[in-house]
Parts: sequence; structure tokens; C-alpha cells
Amino acid sequence: MPITVPRVRAVSERVEIPLAPYAQWLTPRAQDVGRFRRVMAGIASREYEDAAEAVPDAFGLAHSSVSRRFITSSAAALARFHARRHDDRDWLVLLLDAKRFADDQVVIARGVTTAGEKRVLGMVQTATENQWSCAACLREIGERSFHASKGLLVVLDGAKGFRAAGRDVFGDAVAVPRCQWHTRENVMSDLTKPQQVRFRRKLQAAYAQAHYATATKALQRIVQELVAINTSAASSLEEGLEAILTLHRLGQHAELRNCLNTTNLIERVMAQIERKTPRVDHWRNREQKHRWCAASLLQIERHFRRVRGYKHMPLLQAARGNKLNNSIAA
Repeated sequence: MPITVPRVRAVSERVEIPLAPYAQWLTPRAQDVGRFRRVMAGIASREYEDAAEAVPDAFGLAHSSVSRRFITSSAAALARFHARRHDDRDWLVLLLDAKRFADDQVVIARGVTTAGEKRVLGMVQTATENQWSCAACLREIGERSFHASKGLLVVLDGAKGFRAAGRDVFGDAVAVPRCQWHTRENVMSDLTKPQQVRFRRKLQAAYAQAHYATATKALQRIVQELVAINTSAASSLEEGLEAILTLHRLGQHAELRNCLNTTNLIERVMAQIERKTPRVDHWRNREQKHRWCAASLLQIERHFRRVRGYKHMPLLQAARGNKLNNSIAA
């Protein structure tokens, strides 16, 4: 809308004084960035006008206006997310998990470099965590130059679709350890409360063993004890016994093992997305889900730090190649 702009001059200095409010009106993108960050921080668009620090009757604070501007900003974030390439890093670890939005799930991939740096790599929408959808996510990030030819550790929660997708896309270049936490909880689900206390302690002690041989013997003893109590629990542990000791078999440092033996690195991202999207009570379409997810991920990524035990990443890097290939869980 055209407005009349008064000109203010300092008589003594004979210079024009710029008007700060007019300069702000000429650069609405700065306001959009501020609105975008506030909405991502949890301020609902319906409540923005009451929460914003602005003079009464300021324009652009109504629910419809904030909503339109957030759509524009989040759409730009989605475009940036899908345009990013990954050939500027040497990737060593890949983690996959899914986040539910209404009736759909979004599979999200997160990578860790040889220097211990973390980045969200890509996402794909799916109805279930099946092999084809997960493979589509991996191929999508592959098209943006994410390579696993040197060897890759793919950390999963035990979902068969994820495991099959990793091997389908990357072939023999990956090792697929099973999450120790999920394995432990699968065993616990078949035991009574008193039994859970005892065997949870035993499993944690076995996981903490420094060497592959001693850890294997400790887990085998637990399997034998479970056979006499609950065959289902024994089968759950025995089935994934080799897979959960992949990092032990690779001879990795305990600090790095504790970080990569579970899916905590990707689970934390999912929890942060949950904190940024609770006010969305109606997921309308695919585009809305993707915008919110991409915008949340880019905001979360700004606060990423290197993984715990990153100083020991060279040891894992040295285990790539034939040694890593030989550690693939059957």
C-alpha cells in the first residue's frame, strides 16, 4: 500500500536521518525470519499477536497473516533441505528412524562423519517402515552424493525393513549392528517384573565388557539362563547376539561403543521434532508434513555437536573395508 514518507533532517549537520520503522517495512524478509523462528519455538499462529512485542494495531500479526508467512518460510526451508549435497564430507555412520505424522510416517536419515560431525541427510514419507520406502530414502540421499563405497556402519532399531533396505541400496559395503537398547527391551517384554530387574542388570554388565570374546561369553551365559525360564526371551537375545556386538568385534573404544550401540542419536532428533510440532492439531496434506519436518530438522541441526567419543572415530574409520564387510550381521 502506498504511504507518505516524511523526510527528517538534522539542521546543524545538514544530513537526512533515516526512519527505522520505514526501513523495516522495506525489508519484510527480516520480519518473516523472526516470525518463522517464533512459530518453530512453539508460539501458535493464533496466539502470535498477543505474544509479539509490537505496538498496537501493527500489521502482519493476525493469525492468517502469520500462517501465510510461515508457509512461505517453511517452504523455502524444505527447498533448501532437499537441495543440500553430501559430497563435502566423508560419511562413516548412518542412522534411520521414522516419525509419525497423523496416519503417515516420515523416515529420517541422519549421518555421522569421520570427524564425528552430525547432519540430517534426508527424509521420505511412508505408511509403514517397509523395505521399499526406506530404500527410497537411501536412494534419495544417494542422488545427492551420499556414498558408502568406503564402508558404512548403519545403526538400526532392529526393524527388518530398515535392515533389508540398507543392504539393498549399499550392498556389502555396510555393517548393520542391532540397537542394544531395543534388544534388551525385547527380552524384558517376555519376563516378569522381578526377572526384568535381574536380567537387565546382567545384560548391561555383558554390554559393558571391554572385549568381544568376554562379551560373547557373558551373553551366551544369559541365553542359557533364559532358556530355563522363558524360551521366547532366550530366542530374542540369541537371534541378535552377533549383531549387537558388531562394535565389540570391530575393536572400538568403549566411549564410542556406548554412543553408537543404540539409536539414541536419531531418537533424540525425533523427540526434538515432537517438541516443535505439538501445536499442529490437524495435518492436512503431504506438503504440510514435509514443510514442518524439514523446517524443524534444519532448526534442530543448528545445535548439533560432535558425537561422544569422536576422538576415537579414526579407529572406526580404520575398520572400514574388508574388516567392516566381514562384520555384517547375517
